[in-house]
Amino acid sequence: MEKIKMNRRKFVGALSLGTAHLLFSNPIYAGFSQLSSMDPLQKVKLGNSGLETTLLGVGTGVHASNRTSYLTRQEDEKSLALLRYAYERGFRNFDCADTYGTHGMMAKVLPKMNREEITITSKIWVRGGGIPETERPDADVVVERFRKELNTDYIDLVQIHCMVDENWTETQKKQMDILENLKSKGVIRAHGVSVHSLDAMKDALESPWVDVIHVRINPYGIAMDKPDPEEVVEVIHKLHKAGKGIIGMKLVGNGQLRNDSKKIDNSLRFVLGLGSVDMMIVGFEEKEQIDNYLGRVEKALKEMRS
Repeated sequence: MEKIKMNRRKFVGALSLGTAHLLFSNPIYAGFSQLSSMDPLQKVKLGNSGLETTLLGVGTGVHASNRTSYLTRQEDEKSLALLRYAYERGFRNFDCADTYGTHGMMAKVLPKMNREEITITSKIWVRGGGIPETERPDADVVVERFRKELNTDYIDLVQIHCMVDENWTETQKKQMDILENLKSKGVIRAHGVSVHSLDAMKDALESPWVDVIHVRINPYGIAMDKPDPEEVVEVIHKLHKAGKGIIGMKLVGNGQLRNDSKKIDNSLRFVLGLGSVDMMIVGFEEKEQIDNYLGRVEKALKEMRS
C-alpha cells in the first residue's frame, strides 16, 4: 500500500472547516465504518475480538500515574457519582489500568450495573516506574489481583500497557502467552496492547495475538506517535483491516485542547470520519462533561451524515 500523501496547507485548511477526515476517505485507505445511527452510545464491535460495547467509553486515567488519577484524588463520592451517572446515561465501557488506581472505584459501582452489559478494560504495567512496586509479577498473578480489586469473575479486556519498543511482541512473549491461556479459560475475554509509539503500533499490526489496541489519534498530532497524523492514520487503517479492535484515545491531546471547543469538535469529526476507529475513550472529571460530549458526538454524527 503506498503511503498517504497530502498537501499540509490543504490539511490544515480542512481542519479549520472540520472536514479533515474527508482527506482520508479514499477507499484504498479507509476502513469500513460500522456506525449505523447518530446515537453517540450505539453499540459497536471491537474488530474480531468478540467484544461489543458503546461507541463512547469512560476513561478513568485522567492525569494518572503510580495508581493515582484525578478520580482517586478528588472526593471519593464525587468520582463514584460520575461513574454511576455515566452508566445511567448509557455508557457501557469503562477503561481502567493498574497505573490509574481506579479498580476499587469500579468495584463499588459495579453492583448497581448489569455486569453482562459492561465492558471493563484493564492494563498491566510491565515497564519501570508507573506503579509503586519494583517487582513485575507475571500476567496471571497480576490479573488475579485485578479480579479481586474489581470484585468480578472475569475481565473483558486486558492489555499490556504503554508499549513503545518496535519489538515488544518478542520481549513480552511470555506475558502474551499467559494472557492467551487466561483467555482460553474465560478469565479474560480478549487481550491486546496500548501503544505509545508508531514502531510499537506497527509491531502490533504484525501480531495475530493482538485482539484490541489503544491508539493515540487526533488531527493535531498532540500527544501522538507522530506530529503529523498521516502515517498514524495509515497504520490504523491497516490494523482495522486486519480485524483488530481499535480504541481511540488522546482525542483532545491529553487534555491540551480541552478549552478549545472548535478543536474538540474538529477532532471528534476527524476520528469518527476515519471509519477505522471502532470506539473512543474520553476521560471525564465531572458529570457536566459527560452531557457535553454526548451532545458533541451526536452533532458530529449528524453533520457527517447530512
